[in-house]
Amino acid sequence: MVRTRIAPSPTGQDLHIGNAYTALVNYVVAKKNEGKFIIRIEDTDRTRFVEGSEDHILESLAWLGITHSEGPDTGGPYTPYRQSERLSLYKKYAEELVVQGKAYYCFCTPERLAEMRKGQESRHEPPMYDGMCKAFSRQQSAIRVKNGEQHVIRLSLPDEGVTVFTDLIRGEISFENKLLDDQVLLKSDGFPTYHLGVVVDDHLMEISHIIRGEEWISSTPKHVLLYQFLGWGLPLYAHMPLLRNPDKSKLSKRKNPVWVSWYREQGFLPEALLNYLATMAWAHPDEKEIFSIDEMVEVFDLSDVQTTAPIFDIEKLRWMNGEYLRKTQNSKLKTQIYDFYNGIYDEDTIAKTLPLVVERMKTLAEYRSLAGFFFERPKEHEPPLKVAPLKVGGEALRLSDWNHDAMEHAIREASEKAGMKAKDVFMELRVAVTGKTVGPPLLESLEVLGKDETLRRITL
Repeated sequence: MVRTRIAPSPTGQDLHIGNAYTALVNYVVAKKNEGKFIIRIEDTDRTRFVEGSEDHILESLAWLGITHSEGPDTGGPYTPYRQSERLSLYKKYAEELVVQGKAYYCFCTPERLAEMRKGQESRHEPPMYDGMCKAFSRQQSAIRVKNGEQHVIRLSLPDEGVTVFTDLIRGEISFENKLLDDQVLLKSDGFPTYHLGVVVDDHLMEISHIIRGEEWISSTPKHVLLYQFLGWGLPLYAHMPLLRNPDKSKLSKRKNPVWVSWYREQGFLPEALLNYLATMAWAHPDEKEIFSIDEMVEVFDLSDVQTTAPIFDIEKLRWMNGEYLRKTQNSKLKTQIYDFYNGIYDEDTIAKTLPLVVERMKTLAEYRSLAGFFFERPKEHEPPLKVAPLKVGGEALRLSDWNHDAMEHAIREASEKAGMKAKDVFMELRVAVTGKTVGPPLLESLEVLGKDETLRRITL
């Protein structure tokens, strides 16, 4: 069975948009193959652990509609799904590697390691462990461990040969073993590093496809060797290109909003956000820009993913979100706006005003700026009101029937009699009623607002 996963770390505010992008691809691959998509929480970095982050991650995935078959909240056949609850497993396999001579105890202090790296820097050498503890006999190391000396367990990598693996996106990739570092597998506090944890968990949870960001390519040969040392079959690997800012820099919170919750709070629709993420590094074979995730599932193939770094452009996302707003049925969009604003606007008025503003909207958050005047009189007018044209328009409306054609005729006729340009009178009425010079169609807005409320707003 095809089994894919994401393994986010609860070290941030929420689900990173890059993790959402990777989650989408994993979800689509699983769904296309009638497989399972799993969430595993990698919470072994206790120094960066953020309380509540796991809940936010799961909530954001649920909001996006990326549903999982197994996870920390739903359970499953390979429970537990939090690494902090699986420590005995990592210790077991790390010790097994030591017995096989594929790993060793390292007793180097942080001070010694810092001094070692400082020397490597000064000699312009790559920062790698120098193997001092690798030279100790197994008996010497066992005595030191028995005596309670603090230690870690390091992977013992060969100095010769090449490690090769096939990437479903990039083809064959090879690394010279002599350039690989003897990675720490198990830390002195009993927690695994990413490298041991990910291999043990992916194997035990029978993950068939490891689909992750390209920043993990350089770590993959160590993982491949770990699989081989433990006598396990390799999963399939696919490394997705990283999302980039428009200036080609790596997407980061210093330059762009990166948390999924921010996009939700700004009024982006989950369907639009997923659609946009789907277009990162992959193009629909029919050259569609707007498509559902079910449509993506039908035609997606990892071999079609491009390796060029995709540009995450918020303005392009805003455009796409606007397209989704306009293709959403008004009855559904009315409810989405009502919920987005926590029920402060009544649904009947939302339904009446939507046709007037939806063409201008790109996010749910823009409804307030476009239609807020229907619910609350403007506190300021920009520019300041002009008395003469406002009086002309007000008198015309006071005597007019309350429909578009009658109001337009009355205002134009009154403007002509007063020797004023009709456009100036219309503009003054717009500013008095809405507080702004731009907005939805004026006369249609007055029809919704009603005669009594309109006259109250334009009475000086």
